[in-house]
Amino acid sequence: MTAFLFSVDVEDPYEGAGGGRDGPARVPELVGRYLDFLRRHHARATFFIVGQVARRHPELVRALVDEGHEIGCHSDRHVPLDRLDRAAFREDTLRNLDALRAAGAGRVSGYRAPCFSLTARTRWAHGALADLGFRYSSSVLPARNPLYGWPGFGRRPRQMEGGLWEIPVTILPLPLPPVPFAGGVYFRALPRWLVRLGLRCRRGGRPLVGYFHPHDIDAAQARPAFPLFGRRALCDRLMHRNRHQLFDRLEMVARSGFDFRAFGPYAQSLRAEAAGYG
Repeated sequence: MTAFLFSVDVEDPYEGAGGGRDGPARVPELVGRYLDFLRRHHARATFFIVGQVARRHPELVRALVDEGHEIGCHSDRHVPLDRLDRAAFREDTLRNLDALRAAGAGRVSGYRAPCFSLTARTRWAHGALADLGFRYSSSVLPARNPLYGWPGFGRRPRQMEGGLWEIPVTILPLPLPPVPFAGGVYFRALPRWLVRLGLRCRRGGRPLVGYFHPHDIDAAQARPAFPLFGRRALCDRLMHRNRHQLFDRLEMVARSGFDFRAFGPYAQSLRAEAAGYG
């Protein structure tokens, strides 16, 4: 079977926005629904957690660790990298690590930048992450994007400054708009036939790299709920599209010959192969 590197970016879009019922308290409930899905498939995943969430819900971090899932860093306050300099980035990341460790996460080897904001302009972050002891990052969207993207990065994992491995999200492997069809709003909003076609093209090859969020399954979230998009109504509608279908679509992935796995073991295999042990 082909690996689907499964991750959830555990962040809180409800803070300072329309949260729907219960607001921030819904994050553990929504993450619990992902856990139910992973249990049914006897699978492990990586949960990239924002420091604010870890401090507010340490019991959630402990529950994830107890079930054998990998914990990764998703910044402390979910601030995109282009709004930070190297010193501020280091401080933010250390606060995140402190929060995760205080909640019982243990060693944290993986990092994901908010909004996939690791681009050619912010590539200094790779060296900063290596200095802090990280082994890998999955922070690059290797295509043009309305928010952030690094079109020239390439679609394969690359070893970066300090020996850190960057594992980019998977882009639709077709002569069509290069979008990350295996994650987030793209996975929900694209026609099913196009997602299936992307899966068929990738089956039997390198791992498929996906990403999801608590809000991707939250059909009760009020609108507008994403200040990042301002008053762009179309973007807000897309961010809410087909949330009720996400788990059904993930079952389609499983039926297509993929199994769900955490990022850490794959990153370790990349390091071993580069060192000549693979």
